[in-house]
Amino acid sequence: MKSFEELELIPGLRRAVAEEKYEIPTPIQAQTIPAALEGRDILGCAQTGTGKTAAFALPILDLLGGDKQKAVPNQPQALVLAPTRELAIQIGASFETYGKYLGLRHVLVYGGVKQGNQVRALNRGAHVLVATPGRLLDLMNQGYIDLSHLEVFVLDEADRMMDMGFLPDLKRIIQKLPSDRQSLFFSATLPPKIVELAQRLLTNPVSVNVTPKSSSVKRIEQRVLYVDRNTKQSMLRQILSADDVERAIVFTKTKRGANVVVTKLVKSGINAAAIHGNKSQNARQRALEDFREKKIQVLVATDVAARGIDIDGVTHVINYDLPIEPEAYVHRIGRTGRAGAEGIALSFCTTAELGDLRAIEKLIGHKIPVVGGQAPPEVQPHETETTSEPRSRQRGGPPRGRSGGFASAGRSRSSQEALLPTNKPKRRRSRPKGPKVPRANQPAKQTS
Repeated sequence: MKSFEELELIPGLRRAVAEEKYEIPTPIQAQTIPAALEGRDILGCAQTGTGKTAAFALPILDLLGGDKQKAVPNQPQALVLAPTRELAIQIGASFETYGKYLGLRHVLVYGGVKQGNQVRALNRGAHVLVATPGRLLDLMNQGYIDLSHLEVFVLDEADRMMDMGFLPDLKRIIQKLPSDRQSLFFSATLPPKIVELAQRLLTNPVSVNVTPKSSSVKRIEQRVLYVDRNTKQSMLRQILSADDVERAIVFTKTKRGANVVVTKLVKSGINAAAIHGNKSQNARQRALEDFREKKIQVLVATDVAARGIDIDGVTHVINYDLPIEPEAYVHRIGRTGRAGAEGIALSFCTTAELGDLRAIEKLIGHKIPVVGGQAPPEVQPHETETTSEPRSRQRGGPPRGRSGGFASAGRSRSSQEALLPTNKPKRRRSRPKGPKVPRANQPAKQTS
């Protein structure tokens, strides 16, 4: 499959695809859509932002649009399971776009909002149901959803569901599916638990892997900055104040951490909003829309929401905290460099996070260059881009001297210059009188 014109899609679907100016398929689309149109089960491995939604939405719409069956109340013909509300909403928007000339109905089911509108939509009937696991099981247990007549089942972002603890829910949902069905299984990575689940779920699948294990997004410039925990916030403000930081996503480990970062950024005059599991669905959608429309410059998120952020034009991703799971790093930085654009990913690393950094570098298959400054003693063998830094400067503070340069040729250097020292005079600290201790004998200060 070299072009969408080669596909013998039904007329209404072909028209919608042409209006979206889809011409050349992405690798995951080229290798999965023809097989899916033939009714084969699919095991697809590819990173987010590679066109996976169209890879399963187009075959589903072609099948259901061709059958022209009337939607039966509470009995969907196709089910798409997604890990987050944001991703479910985006998938629903894709079905709306591709299927606008087919007369098919789709319903979104997710938590964080009252179930009344969702129940009424299900009662009216839906050809396609897009759902998150928790709310789906709730409505199934209440008798509002019957999956016994399902024709197509899609499991999207399977590895993320594992990370979020949805495996027990997935097993309960799969038990309710009819054996005579088509299953399309998509995941960004294939750890052993995912492979085991795929074996239970799929029958003689077509396996497609367009993401080598050790690869990361090639268009994204990746850099690490060794910092002290107490200097993260000031370093973040310094970077975000640069002229070439148009839209940035900042990732934290915890929801509380995201809220704290946003509060301090807003106080310093930087427009920012947080998006995580404790936010209401309306608040999360409002933050995404404000970010998309450039009403806010910075979106601060946790990993739960990472894969639900699909916005072009994100110039920077900043890992305020390194993720515990190395796979999450690839998904985080994939929020920039989308749609053929280039992007910059900066990661703060304290001494306590060195193990997380090493795990990330092992996964992606290469060392991440260091932006200026001297690394802590534990990472001296790590190749840095600056070798003339004075060894006596405080470890963990903002980099002094020349930056390692994360702006490529032709790009504005202002974000690089944001990491250079200012001309403010240093304050002299009064030393208490007493015997002087030679600096060489002082133990290195440990940071965390």
